[in-house]
Amino acid sequence: MVKIVGINGSLRDGSYTALALQQAITRVEALGAEVELLDLRNLNLPFCNGGDDYPDYPDVIKLRDSVKEADGLILATPEYHGSVSGVIKNALDLMSFEHLSDKVTGVISILGGQSNSNALNDLRIIMRWVHAWVIPEQIAVGQAWQAFDREGKLLDEKLSQRFDQFAQSLVDHTRKLRGV
Repeated sequence: MVKIVGINGSLRDGSYTALALQQAITRVEALGAEVELLDLRNLNLPFCNGGDDYPDYPDVIKLRDSVKEADGLILATPEYHGSVSGVIKNALDLMSFEHLSDKVTGVISILGGQSNSNALNDLRIIMRWVHAWVIPEQIAVGQAWQAFDREGKLLDEKLSQRFDQFAQSLVDHTRKLRGV
């Protein structure tokens, strides 16, 4: 069975990033994959200092072990000042090639304004650097404050279809590239 870890790179209450990640997770699970959500709001992680050990932070081990055991990842980030959130960058910096190499990865960005690809491109660069495989499909949700209803469901059918395609691609590529 394909095992995917979804990482929410937003600390905000009522996060649109969390809503978008949940949309992806629901679809990936519907395709038969097992998904573990790592919500960075619930992990006590230090700022990365370039070291290997963080003995006072057991959640670093939880993060590393969960990602290392996964076949693939979904990285979801709000776009802040034209790039990824500091919290998702820090979480990725706390890991190394040992944890991230060969992971099939899907990327999602959430914006308050018009959608663009800045954060998505930055995530692609980061993941390529650690030898992960980023799928071609990606999702940028612009004007996120109007993309979801009160229950967290997507309002735009075309955007919903993009999430379907994203999930299918992630599961298919993970099965192929990881031999699952």
